[in-house]
Amino acid sequence: MKGVFVTGTDTGIGKTLVSAWLAQHWRADYWKPVQTGAAEDSDSDTVAQLAPDARIHPPAYLFKAPLSPHEAARREGARIDLSALVPPAVPGPLVVEGAGGVMVPLNELALMVDLMERLKLPAIVVARTALGTINHTLLTLDLLRRRRVPVLGVVLNGQRNPGNRQAIEQFGGIPILAELQPLLAVTAKVIAGLPPPAFPVPES
Repeated sequence: MKGVFVTGTDTGIGKTLVSAWLAQHWRADYWKPVQTGAAEDSDSDTVAQLAPDARIHPPAYLFKAPLSPHEAARREGARIDLSALVPPAVPGPLVVEGAGGVMVPLNELALMVDLMERLKLPAIVVARTALGTINHTLLTLDLLRRRRVPVLGVVLNGQRNPGNRQAIEQFGGIPILAELQPLLAVTAKVIAGLPPPAFPVPES
């Protein structure tokens, strides 16, 4: 399968923005296996608006509360089953977006990293640029490596910080794939106008 798993160092870090950017420029399919906070908004709907050339696949699980997946499921009397999280069959690249970070629980036994390990897609880690990002990003990279999840690289989202970028590259031993600076507006036109990814769609 060709594609990537977009994860992040935190929630609200820019995973959906990066997913839309990749899906639009790669003309990819998009799938978010588990969506929480659906009562407020849906990342699938956001990507559909920002990446009109992408094909959107519905989540396997959709929960209303903006909580960790395991807790959102519990409140609705449900349980997330990893065996039910099967990627859609697609002819081209697939962009999979996680929920929260790699250590977010999916149920009482499994974490997001367990799903990543099962899917065997190369990961892109989205990280902020501000103070604290070095520690958060290096911890995320360390866990992914220990779990043998291939990591394509890091996308930094925020005001440029050369010192933090250098430290992540040096101590993480990983390339910074892109730096997305703050956008005045986030629209399909803006996403289409961003420079395309300078890296090819990886094969898993």
